[in-house]
Amino acid sequence: MIAPPHLSSQPAVNVLDAQSLLAAFGVLGVGVVMFAETGLLIGFFLPGDSLLFTAGLLCTGTADRGVRLSLLPLLAAAVLGALTGSQCGYLLGRRAGGALLARSRSPRLHAGARRAEELLERYGQAKAIVLARFVPVVRTVLNPMAGALGVPLRTFTVWQTAGGLLWSVGLTLAGYGLGSTIPDVDRYLLPVIALIVLVSLVPLATEVLRSRRAAKAGEARG
Repeated sequence: MIAPPHLSSQPAVNVLDAQSLLAAFGVLGVGVVMFAETGLLIGFFLPGDSLLFTAGLLCTGTADRGVRLSLLPLLAAAVLGALTGSQCGYLLGRRAGGALLARSRSPRLHAGARRAEELLERYGQAKAIVLARFVPVVRTVLNPMAGALGVPLRTFTVWQTAGGLLWSVGLTLAGYGLGSTIPDVDRYLLPVIALIVLVSLVPLATEVLRSRRAAKAGEARG
């Protein structure tokens, strides 16, 4: 059966592509993706970093993508989705323990879970919760793991809020600022997004280096 022309001409939405998601759902899509990526284990594959940055860029009106977003509603949707998603993930982990993760057959998800547990053990609860925001997959699984491991609700809420604001607002404003200052920056969107993702890993890399230096210093004194 041949689909009607007005239906067959509509492009399919690619959930792995930030521009496709924004073109289809706009600001609402940002909030939903933030919630799913940080609150539901099935959302670990979603492009959170690139979505926030690209959405911020599209608020400037300089990108020739046929999409124009408003900055304040975008920031509100990003923050609301990121914070409520993390809190939901924590509560699910607190109630279901590790059962949700155990049911998954995704090697990538289980690898993220191991990294999340390492963060909690190495840096303590506060730093781990903030740093996890900047690591894909880890920011998905750390929230339910924090609940399952018994991280106090108040501690988790305070630090996931701090990390969530820094991540969601920071990346969105980075895209907005770059689009406002550099003409035709959308021509270099892919390499710029790759750079943003690398920069977002700087806090984690810094903490790893500090930890290794502290361990070596301790061994030298011992």
